Amino acid sequence: MTETHDKDFQEPYVDVDEWRDTPVRHRYVHGGFADNDTRFSIYFPPEEAYQGRFFQHITPVPGSEHQAQTAHGQEDRISFAVSSGAYFLETNGGGSTPGDLTFAGFRANAAAARHSRVVAEQVYGPHRTYGYAYGGSGGGYRTIAGAENTDGVWDGCVPYVVGSPMAMPNVFSVRMHAQRVLRDRLDSIVDAVEPGGSGDMYEGLDPQERAALAEVTAMGFPPRSWFGHHTMGMHAFTALYGGMLMVDPSYFEDFWTLPGYLGADPESSIHPDRLRHGCEIAAMVASKDAARSAQGVDHAFRGRGADSVVALRLAAPAPCDSLGAQLTVRTGQAAGRSLILREVRGDLAVLDEQNDASVLEGVEPGDVVDIDNSNFLAAQTYHRHQVPPEGFAVWDRFRDESGKPVPPQRPQLMGPLFSLGAAGAVQTGAFSGKMIVVACLLDREAFPWQADWYRSAVAEHLGDATDEDFRLWYVDNALHGDQERQEDPTRSVSYLGVLHQALRDLSGWVEQGVPPTASTDFAILDGQVEVPPSAAGRRGVQPVVLLTADGTDRADVRAGEPVSLCAVAEVPPGTGKVVAVQWDIEGEGTFPVTEEVVPARRVQVERRHAFSSPGVHFVTVRVRSQREGDASEVFTRVDNIARVRVVVADQDAPDPGQER
Repeated sequence: MTETHDKDFQEPYVDVDEWRDTPVRHRYVHGGFADNDTRFSIYFPPEEAYQGRFFQHITPVPGSEHQAQTAHGQEDRISFAVSSGAYFLETNGGGSTPGDLTFAGFRANAAAARHSRVVAEQVYGPHRTYGYAYGGSGGGYRTIAGAENTDGVWDGCVPYVVGSPMAMPNVFSVRMHAQRVLRDRLDSIVDAVEPGGSGDMYEGLDPQERAALAEVTAMGFPPRSWFGHHTMGMHAFTALYGGMLMVDPSYFEDFWTLPGYLGADPESSIHPDRLRHGCEIAAMVASKDAARSAQGVDHAFRGRGADSVVALRLAAPAPCDSLGAQLTVRTGQAAGRSLILREVRGDLAVLDEQNDASVLEGVEPGDVVDIDNSNFLAAQTYHRHQVPPEGFAVWDRFRDESGKPVPPQRPQLMGPLFSLGAAGAVQTGAFSGKMIVVACLLDREAFPWQADWYRSAVAEHLGDATDEDFRLWYVDNALHGDQERQEDPTRSVSYLGVLHQALRDLSGWVEQGVPPTASTDFAILDGQVEVPPSAAGRRGVQPVVLLTADGTDRADVRAGEPVSLCAVAEVPPGTGKVVAVQWDIEGEGTFPVTEEVVPARRVQVERRHAFSSPGVHFVTVRVRSQREGDASEVFTRVDNIARVRVVVADQDAPDPGQER
């Protein structure tokens, strides 16, 4: 444990202290530490609303202490904290202060948390202030690091969508490998695992494709999450790529030359996908132009300034497409510079967000460039050469009967290094206070089994007392990002309601001794987390919903023939009531039809609908629960969805049900 008072944070100051009315009435205090670049913002509720606690959000990487001020709806952290009787605290994570990895990892956040109590006493008078930290993804690593390496700072924490010490870069490498090998098969894989599909996602695959799908599934990628394959890209891999080159540069040569590596296998499908392409730049492509002209890659330009250069138009199209590549400028003012490409599609080279804007200075049409994806291809199977000694069952597929790794192994495990870099410490499971972990069953970036890995690490320390201080709640149909609106609302839900409920339950657990609902019940089979079908059996806090069309998950009908839809929703014991049921019949993601329901633990609704147009239709029902049965409550509403397939034939077609 670290010292109660940190010698690097001895000069706190406040430079703003004022009342504000947006997003809710609060007293805003901004300050920092004069002996470093750490800055903080504190949002105090009026005294009559304050109940003696604070919530502190911890970001994945150091950023701004003003992030919460622009949030709205369920993402509004300030209003959530105030509505929970808490003040809200956020920091810049230490800013750009040089120092050891612990500074940004957890010490800057801890120092701000300690000092916020001093300010709280100045605002409200002397009192006991309870503190709770929460953070997701890289922020989850940093939240855990704080809980494990400080004492008396936070009374509890809620890490969410967090990986294990072996996550990086391995979850991205195995996913990228599958994306490459299966790029022409992913639509059929998605259809197979959808409701009413064949259920056989391996149908029609050749041996290399079957092997790639089996590998990524056994490593933990949720098959139901492939629906986003058109937009998922490489995610955080490019942020890790430079570290891989620095720590293990010889790998990228060994991969193509030494036995035991995929690149040295002449029969591998990787060779036709190797791109080494030289040509001139034909044009610089701005975001406003790229989104109109680049079919299939317009998602890469979302959120970028209209006039910012986001891609390069090549004078000669690349002979093959590539997810990730390195571009080197050979001529002109920028000769010798290198850029990371997010993807190459025909004559369009899309720049990755990780590139520093200054690297583009001087790059002009007419410059000769080389594009090479050799290192990115090599990285796709790096996980095979990173078999950990023990404790990570998903790597057992790479061991022989004696337990020794079959592929050649690299001299160092990369995952713990990246974990250390992200948080200043590697998770051990030995933490102070109480903890609720929130994990998602469709998470493509933090594979769901990793939350159980951390639960096991906790159990090694707490033993039979684990349930006295720890919970793990899985959220079905939820992805990695903590946005209110997900990329496809007919296939995924936000987990923010679960996260907020976890924070409120955590405060009740610490302050009043009220244990939260039990951990989710689950089993892990071949890298996949499986949960029971019933709410009572699954536990956790999320409602469970079953949807049928004519009594099953698929209805085959003629155009104009009505389909009987039935949704049954139920909440786990002690978690509230179902307060809303909404329908998305046409697959638009808007859920325009809302049923009139009386809040209850179990709700059943039925609806008949006739489709006028032939084709395959997916009907989605979204159910919502809330602890107090309050349908108007925004922050702690908990969603789940279910889908059915309706196949509609022409009116004069043979009986569809007999043809299936």
